[in-house]
Amino acid sequence: MENCFWKRQGLYVLLSFSFLRVMCASIRFSVPEEKKKGFLVANVLKELKLEAGELSTRKAHLVAEGTQEYFHLDIQTGNLLIKDNIDREALCGQNDPCVLLSQFVLENPLDIFNIEIKIEDVNDNAPKFWKNNVEIDIPENIPISMIFPLELAQDDDLGDNSIQNYILSPNEHFQLEVHKNEDKTDNIYLVLKKPLDREEMPHLGLTLMAIDGGVPKKTGTVQIKINVLDNNDNFPLFSKSEYKARIKENLPQGTLVVKVEATDLDLGSNALILYSFHQVPERINNLFNLNERTGEITVWGQIDYEKEKSYSMNIRATDGGGLPDHCKLLIEVEDVNDNPPEVSIISLTSFLKEDSPPDTVVAVFNIRDQDSGDNSKMVCSVEMNLPFVLKSTANNFYQLVLQSPLDRETVTEYNITITAIDCGSPRLTSTRLINVQISDVNDNPPLFEKSSFDMQIRENHIPGLLIGSVHAVDLDTKQNAKVTYSVLPGKGGGLLPTLISINSETGNLYALRSLDYEQIRGFRVTVRASDGGSPSLSSEVIVRIHIIDENDNAPFFLYPLQNNTSPCNELVPKSAETGYLVSKVVAVDADSGQNSWLSYELLKATDPALFSIGAQNGEVKTRRALNERDTNKQRLVILVRDNGLPPQTSTALLNVLLVDGFSDPFLRRVDVSVQEPEEDKTLTKYLVICLAAVSFVFLVCIVVFIVVKILKKDPQSHFTAAVPHFPPASADAPENCADSQNGSLSRTYRYDVCLTGGSLSSEFRFLRPLFPVLSCPVGDVNIPGNHWTSSGPEDLSKEVAINGRTKEVLMSADWSVISWICFFPLY
Repeated sequence: MENCFWKRQGLYVLLSFSFLRVMCASIRFSVPEEKKKGFLVANVLKELKLEAGELSTRKAHLVAEGTQEYFHLDIQTGNLLIKDNIDREALCGQNDPCVLLSQFVLENPLDIFNIEIKIEDVNDNAPKFWKNNVEIDIPENIPISMIFPLELAQDDDLGDNSIQNYILSPNEHFQLEVHKNEDKTDNIYLVLKKPLDREEMPHLGLTLMAIDGGVPKKTGTVQIKINVLDNNDNFPLFSKSEYKARIKENLPQGTLVVKVEATDLDLGSNALILYSFHQVPERINNLFNLNERTGEITVWGQIDYEKEKSYSMNIRATDGGGLPDHCKLLIEVEDVNDNPPEVSIISLTSFLKEDSPPDTVVAVFNIRDQDSGDNSKMVCSVEMNLPFVLKSTANNFYQLVLQSPLDRETVTEYNITITAIDCGSPRLTSTRLINVQISDVNDNPPLFEKSSFDMQIRENHIPGLLIGSVHAVDLDTKQNAKVTYSVLPGKGGGLLPTLISINSETGNLYALRSLDYEQIRGFRVTVRASDGGSPSLSSEVIVRIHIIDENDNAPFFLYPLQNNTSPCNELVPKSAETGYLVSKVVAVDADSGQNSWLSYELLKATDPALFSIGAQNGEVKTRRALNERDTNKQRLVILVRDNGLPPQTSTALLNVLLVDGFSDPFLRRVDVSVQEPEEDKTLTKYLVICLAAVSFVFLVCIVVFIVVKILKKDPQSHFTAAVPHFPPASADAPENCADSQNGSLSRTYRYDVCLTGGSLSSEFRFLRPLFPVLSCPVGDVNIPGNHWTSSGPEDLSKEVAINGRTKEVLMSADWSVISWICFFPLY
């Protein structure tokens, strides 16, 4: 029942290891020592029954137990090959079997196999004696069958390759005997067969040969010289047959280990005892020193517990007569915590994407300590506050895995320090630095320096002018951080693509064509910055572009309107006093700001001293009271200037008519085609001449009237002969009231009804000359050069507004009266 219980417990342990996905099976191979590099040890694929490509897929590693790697794993074929020369004697000494341990590690999932490679001994070492020549002093009177211990030869090989037999050269006095000890070691002795006689043979030479069992056999020899002495009948005796000592490793040179002591009952030189090592390997002679006089054994070399844990040696005491005694010394070495833990990296992912999921394996490593006991117990850790954590597996294997998300823009790389601490006293620590670079993924969109941009550009600029620049920064790297710029089309397209463009690499904004402030005061565009990642990320920003006004528009008159169709005239009563408001000039400027600040001035006037204009409000006022000497028509040239740099100007013509008989000062707008001559010193003379001419014309009309009445039968012929010839009206007659050529009154007059639109009275009409359009009612009369027709008398109705009241004037007259009106001037 108990046996079943333990079997069941073992099954549970095996099942738990299978769930952990970690195998700790052992694979054993053997290989002879001293094989050349590249020698095939075994094929791992066949032993583990794995597929050919599974080794590279699962990242197979061969981890040596020590620092020296003697084997190499071919990932492609699975062959386990010798990497470095293997000397079994150097590795294991006399220890048998000699086994090199390695771990065969497979990842994804993690499987670990222990590989034990036994190093088989070959006969590569010949037997070797400690000394090539040995001298033995033997008294002459010793009895037959006395034995003399001899030093054994040393052979580093094991088994059949070690020493198998000793042969002594033929002689008549001595024979060789080999005795087996309990520990299966040999002791060889010289046995006296025939008594010695110093007088016959004071010296005797022998050759001792050691033969191993290898193929071919190898030998080693030593020359033994026997000196025959006088009688020495007391042997030295050690106080103990076996000495024991316990020392710590790494003791300094000269430290006393133990002191052996022997006594001899003889006197004189036969009682002088000398101590020496007997049948000890060369390595012990290199580690310990024996004082031949005092028997003190001190440390001579470096004692290392990890290399050898105990030492056994034979010590011989020889008196002055050559008689020996032997004792055995056992030295045990205590471990000291002199080896720090070793961290071996098996696999490492040096570049890790920042979007790697948790539990991603970054590194696989193991730790080991060559010390023993508590000195070999270890604790492994990594730094705190890192997104990585250690996970322990079997046989001191660890995995460094990711435990929290990464952000390359915050930390671009991690220098992870793996710390291994043993439990010895004092504690020893070793560290291993792992550098992990965080590779970038496109997880950051470009970000503009500002939430919005405001730029200015002056109007009337040249096409292609740089307006400004936008800049966006992407925290990613390389292609993911390469930013390109573009302008998004506005809603419905519109004129935006024709106004502005952007350099996709620099973010510079350019105006495609010249902009006019009067057409567009400003606009805004949406600029998109896109990175070069996949998928691409982008961000947008609003850019407001303001057009700065230039003084590129001259002022424009709203009143008086300069449209070249009809001049603007203002009517001013002659009774106006100083400061009388004649008119108000109104101008506008399409520019803005100070470019639209206007100022008025009187550039030119018929009488500059009569009128003035307000520089800011454009009000035209009289500077003094009017008198009879003032010209009835005043021509004013008004200049308006803006405040731009350089300033722009415009001019307007304003005619002012001085009128009698109007009491309403606001009735002052009239359109008269009669050009009033300027008053000069000969004005009276011209008036008299005109009055005479009119009287003459009146008399001519009377005569014509009488002739027409008499000649009714042939009215056309008589009328034509009687009426004087008038020249035809010129087609190019000016529409202005004054004659621009000679300043005299026009020969023809046109009477029409005009309304002053700018006055407060809206129904005032006055008569102005009309010729030749006006048809005067003179009956069916044809005059050469003029065509007047009338079917009879006709009423002429005009409205005249005087003192704010409207009166209807009906004029009924005979055709003769109408004729008189057509030719009589209006003064």
